Amino acid sequence: MLDYGKHSVLGIGVNAIDYESAVGRIIDAARVNQAMSATALAVHGVMTGVLDREHQYRLNQFDLVCPDGQPVRWALNSLHGKRFPGERLSDRVYGPELTLRLCEAAAEQDVPIYLFGATEEMLSQFAEKLGERFEGLRIVGKRASAFRQITPEERDELAAEIVASGAQMCFVGLGCPRQEIFAYEMKERLQMPLIAVGAAFAFHAGVLEQAPPWMQSAGLEWLFRLTREPSRLWRRYLYLNPTYLTLLGLQKVGLYRKRTDGGQPPQKDLLFG
Repeated sequence: MLDYGKHSVLGIGVNAIDYESAVGRIIDAARVNQAMSATALAVHGVMTGVLDREHQYRLNQFDLVCPDGQPVRWALNSLHGKRFPGERLSDRVYGPELTLRLCEAAAEQDVPIYLFGATEEMLSQFAEKLGERFEGLRIVGKRASAFRQITPEERDELAAEIVASGAQMCFVGLGCPRQEIFAYEMKERLQMPLIAVGAAFAFHAGVLEQAPPWMQSAGLEWLFRLTREPSRLWRRYLYLNPTYLTLLGLQKVGLYRKRTDGGQPPQKDLLFG
């Protein structure tokens, strides 16, 4: 088990952690009904905080920020590896894989889960696939995204629904950064871990194809996704990836020193908008 705490990647505190420790922390919080916000960030997720001071603040309030993308893991090892008391991180903590490992642990330890996000069709397929894969997994509730900002009344209704379901853990699949906004704004209303897992819903529902393992290991998952959804993703990857690498180089030589306790507290709730 590896858990070397949080370290700055361009001013975003990312946990240098492995799957076993991440699953353990989340399941432990679930079993004692402890509020917790967790996410897994790839380059795009980190850059949403770099480019938005309010979102930087949100991300740095998270209890657990896993290195979802290989370039984020590489950044932790390159920038902070000398301070790790043992071995460097040998693998990322990929949101879709973390989802499966959490569901396996939840089934074994009888931790009921709630699913929030995606479309009705995708959500039903995702729940069905999880049920088939993990015997004993209790999915006690699910609700699709409204795909819009919701009112305070709708927010309170949703929180009440999740609590009434008896869930002890809630997976959130809204896409970045909406899912992190959800987890940040709902944490005080739900005494359970809220885990933002991005494309895990679509991948495990069989709606979206995952990159081959060799591309994932090489940090080229972004390229695979770009070839599948070029019109939607080209701006994200062709602008953010070079910017990330440039800023990382500047941080490495000490010319970029964004603090993880900086940012600006959000002036108002976005209601997951």
